Amino acid sequence: MIPNAPAALAEHLTTAVLVLDSRLHVQYLNPAAEIALQTSAAHLAGSPVTQALELEEETSQLLEKCLTTGQTFTLREATLGLPSGTRVHVDFSVSRLQDAMSARLIVELTPRDRLHRISREESLVAKQETTRLLVRGLAHEIKNPLGGIRGAAQLLQRVLPDEDSKAYTRIIIEEADRLRHLVDRMLGPTRAPDLAPLNIHEVMERVIQLIQAEARDQVQLVRDYDPSIPDVQGDRGQLIQAFLNLARNAMQALIEDTTRQDEKRITFRTRTQRQFTIGAKRHRLVLRLSVIDNGPGIPPHMQESLFYPMVSGRAEGTGLGLSIAQSIVGQHGGLIECESTPGHTEFMVYLPLETGSCRD
Repeated sequence: MIPNAPAALAEHLTTAVLVLDSRLHVQYLNPAAEIALQTSAAHLAGSPVTQALELEEETSQLLEKCLTTGQTFTLREATLGLPSGTRVHVDFSVSRLQDAMSARLIVELTPRDRLHRISREESLVAKQETTRLLVRGLAHEIKNPLGGIRGAAQLLQRVLPDEDSKAYTRIIIEEADRLRHLVDRMLGPTRAPDLAPLNIHEVMERVIQLIQAEARDQVQLVRDYDPSIPDVQGDRGQLIQAFLNLARNAMQALIEDTTRQDEKRITFRTRTQRQFTIGAKRHRLVLRLSVIDNGPGIPPHMQESLFYPMVSGRAEGTGLGLSIAQSIVGQHGGLIECESTPGHTEFMVYLPLETGSCRD
């Protein structure tokens, strides 16, 4: 542990902190470091730092120099490799902690990816709010004349002398109703969510049941659940709709992919993440629910506008499913993100697992 400092302080820092002994072996890492390194303190305790981080030779030499001379150093936007094979961008600071026993090093890692993600999320939330205001205003301007058109067609239908002429007014009424329904769908849910404690896996099982009925064995559905996840505060019906939109989007992409010869698969994964920021709020614990498919992926030019209404990569798609899903999750204080490359598309839903949060 960290000498002469309350352990609780390091436990609650959002900065990843590691303590290395004189042999550059890991003595301690806080929860933020566990998240950043994608491993556990128990797994790394007593291991060489090179087992936790893939360091360049120059960085290793700087660690040795800091240990012997006490000279602090900082590397800005350094790229570090993790045992999982992924690479992260961090600000990397090292200082020496001298006590009666021996010299130790304190390593602080501030993930740059997280800061970039927060900035991207804030921009996404702002753009979506602007889009929602635009759609509401547009819906108002469309629905008013539609009501007048429909009413006039009904009055005209009453005075027309023959059925052949009335067939045209029926077409006007039906098309006005269709456009009104489309505008209502663009607006998304019109009522606030009715929040209650929910087992997220019960919600997912309902979604899987519906997708199984639609897919008819054309797609394999895989469950990868963390059974220890606590209840989430949510509206069951709205969350089923949001997750069903994501799952149906993945299913349709797979079914329409004629190039894939191997098994078409959707994976539903649930995990928790600690000290996670959604927009401008940092939550101590959030649910991360992923819908992953091994389809062709989403074209890069579409990924920035994916959650906007009427944006679709399918010829017969309405472009409303993802927009509605994002709106529902946003009303629950959460966010949906997407990462997509050919063979791996992942929609990640983040939902707070507690009511308390703090400013980042």
